[in-house]
Formats: sequence, C-alpha cells, structure tokens
Amino acid sequence: MRVHVQNDPDDPEFLIAPEQWHAAAADEPQHEVSFGATAEDFRRARDSVELLVGPPAALRRLRPLAAPHLRLVFVNAAGVDGLAPFDWLPPGVVLLNNRGTHGPKAGEYVAMAALMLAARLPDLLAAQRAQRWHRLPTPVLAGRHAAVIGTGDLGSAGARQLRALGVCVTGVNTRGTPHPEFDAVVPVAALDALLPRAALLVLACPLTPATLGMIDRRRLALLPAGAGVVNIGRGKLLDAAALCDLLEAQHLGGAVLDVFDREPLPTGDRLWTTRNVIVTPHLSCDDPESYTHRSLGVLFANLRAWRAGQAMPNLVDPARGY
Repeated sequence: MRVHVQNDPDDPEFLIAPEQWHAAAADEPQHEVSFGATAEDFRRARDSVELLVGPPAALRRLRPLAAPHLRLVFVNAAGVDGLAPFDWLPPGVVLLNNRGTHGPKAGEYVAMAALMLAARLPDLLAAQRAQRWHRLPTPVLAGRHAAVIGTGDLGSAGARQLRALGVCVTGVNTRGTPHPEFDAVVPVAALDALLPRAALLVLACPLTPATLGMIDRRRLALLPAGAGVVNIGRGKLLDAAALCDLLEAQHLGGAVLDVFDREPLPTGDRLWTTRNVIVTPHLSCDDPESYTHRSLGVLFANLRAWRAGQAMPNLVDPARGY
C-alpha cells in the first residue's frame, strides 16, 4: 500500500519518524511510505497515496483533500471535532482515529485529579502561596460516588483507576450501554437524576453537536455542595463561566481542567485566577514515550481487519462526529 505520513511541524514531540514507523510495522506487509510536513511534501505524494496518516492540524492544512487513489485517512488523534464538518473527505474514503492510544495516561490523570480534589489540594496550594498555615482535614476518597460522562477509551480508563481507589463509578453514554469498567451505566437522559449524588464529575466524551455545552449552568448547579469537576474531553462540553461562578460561590469544591474552549488558554482568562481551579495545558492523555508506538499499533490493527474483510474498530462515523 502507498502510504504518506503528514506530520505537524508545530508539534514535533508527536511526529511519526521513519524509524518509528518501521519499528512498529515489523510484522506488517511492506508498504511504500513517504514522510512530510509541508504542502509540497504532500503534493509529491498526492497522485499515488492510498493511506494518509496525520494529526488533525496537519490534515486541516491539506483541505480540500484531492488525492485520486486515496482509500483511507488515519487521524493520529482520538478527537476528530477539529476536522468537522467532514465535507473535505472524498466520497468512499474511510476515516479512522487512534482511539485506544490514550487510556493508560488518561486513567492516571483522572486518579490524580480525583485525589487532589478529595484532599482539597487546590485550597492548600492557595494557602501555601499566601504563606498561610491552613489545616483542612479531609475524609478518604474511597466510598464516594463519581459520574463519568463517556465510556470509551478515556472514560473507561478513568473509571478503572477510580474503582481501584474504592470509588463507586457510574458511566453515562448515549443509550446506557453497559461497560465492565463501571459499576453502572445510564443513558444521557438520566444525567440530571445522577448529578445530585456525584461527588466527582468527569468529562471524557467526544465533542459532537449532541454534547456541545451539555454541562451547562443548570446541570453544574445540580451537583452536590463541594463536588469536584474534571474535564479531559473538550472545553466546549462545559460552561466555563458558570463553573467559575459556582466555584467562587463555594457551591463547587474545585476543578481540574485539561481542555478549554480556546487553546492555549488566553492570558487574563478567568479560569487562571478562579479559586480552586487547576489548569493543565492539554496533556492529560499523551505519553510522549509510548504515544506514537501505541497509535501505530491501532492503525495496523485496523489495516489487518480491513484486509480480512472485517469491521475496523476505529471507524469514524462523520454523521455522528466520532
């Protein structure tokens, strides 16, 4: 198969280098592979490429995508909302993402965030910066209840780690489809009934028209006093202004946020200074030591399924946005 890898020159940490490709492809049939980072690099490969590989930022620069023999596009990311709408995708071309790459790091991040919020570490850090001795004894995390919106790779990894800490975890997905990593799973229609008993709310779902702004002011207010919020999904899932208001009013206990409506988070944004908010710069799910190898493993598993005439596990439905 004729493959072209289009890297993002602005994100060298996660580029796919030839040596990484060949190490991961040791058991694959021989592919003719080219690598590039500029429009000219893609132009040279355009007339023969069958499989195009790249992160969203690199693929956006190639739109409209004109490649007469193109059959597959593999997005080196799980979230594809940055590529919507998908009218740039030629008819009949299959779109894949790298869902399954991020779970191990995402699970650790959710566990870290849950422990920080349970121990009221944001409060303690504020006291430290003020050089104020402020004792805040807190109960253990075990026995509390968490709601995790999204039961895919990120949400299930977070649920696994939370349950290992003794947390009771209810997942939320479109239809309430059960998942073994959760104590229970409910449909989105039951979310309002779930929130009042969730000491921790974790957002780990993709951004789609159905999830845009789903955690609004009304739903945040349904959380119990002192609840914590963790967002590793997308910034636009959440009403950030409402979150800040409820934190300042001390209805919510704290938030750990890794994703934002605008990235990088602008200087002067209210989230930088709102009490008990921890900001991390969109790094919750990315392990630079294993990311590329795991991502290519996902790609090759899909190619094996495709060659065998089987369903590809990472097929993206453009109509649903994931």
